[in-house]
Amino acid sequence: MNLRAMPVVMILMIAALLTGVAGASAETVLERGTYLMRGIVACGNCHTTRDAAGKIEPGMELAGGTVFVAPVFRAVAPNITPDPETGIGRWTDDQIVDAIRNGKRPDGTTIGPPMPIEFYRGISDADVRALVAYLRAVPPVRHQVEKSVYKIPLPPSYGPPVASVPSTPPSNKIAYGRYLASNLGHCLECHTPRAADGQLVMDKLGAGGQEIEVPWTGAMVLTSNLTPANPAGMARWTDQQIKTAITKGERPDRPLAQLMAFDWYQNISDADLDALVTYLRTLKPAVP
Repeated sequence: MNLRAMPVVMILMIAALLTGVAGASAETVLERGTYLMRGIVACGNCHTTRDAAGKIEPGMELAGGTVFVAPVFRAVAPNITPDPETGIGRWTDDQIVDAIRNGKRPDGTTIGPPMPIEFYRGISDADVRALVAYLRAVPPVRHQVEKSVYKIPLPPSYGPPVASVPSTPPSNKIAYGRYLASNLGHCLECHTPRAADGQLVMDKLGAGGQEIEVPWTGAMVLTSNLTPANPAGMARWTDQQIKTAITKGERPDRPLAQLMAFDWYQNISDADLDALVTYLRTLKPAVP
């Protein structure tokens, strides 16, 4: 096409049309929040109400009630729908962000485990606002749940208040994969061993070894070692086998326990799965 021979008006019309197409394909804040919440973040795996068999109850998305039992706590997932009486409907956007990244409720109390605040502190400004947009859009559900009980004192804080976190560019596949596995997906919250005081042993990142009770079955699960130090683990799996384990709960030799959020992880994009696997391949060998 010879642009020099085209009238200026026609060129401007084509430019406007192309701009409109590009704008139409841009992801909105709510679309980003929906993708994250129904995928890698998977808040619903803990916060959505289930029946005695562990099946998700219709119409109870993010309405809370799941009970997590550990030696030092009996934690109950709260209602995080916009219901003003039993949920977070009266919280401001900034208060929701503060709860996610700093572990603080509007009344100043600390949010305890198993909420992975240590990892959520690294969620970017853009993504945490996208999560808030999704939480605002969920239908409110009036559902009062019991309070969590802790046998240990909760920390006064999880560190200095997080004010701002820049976005991690997806073009940096290893860094973005780390962001997905740690900050958004908090995979390493479960797949890293804990010391006697309950703190994660960060120099053994990904080594597994945690014994966790599945809330809806009572079965005990020992989390897998994701590092190359596990000769029977994912170090010998193909990339596709790792992706299948993440999204379908099927490892090459057997099904995985229904504790991971497979119903959500199946919605992770191919690009994000590629980044996630790329990062997991970089974990240093370690044993619990």
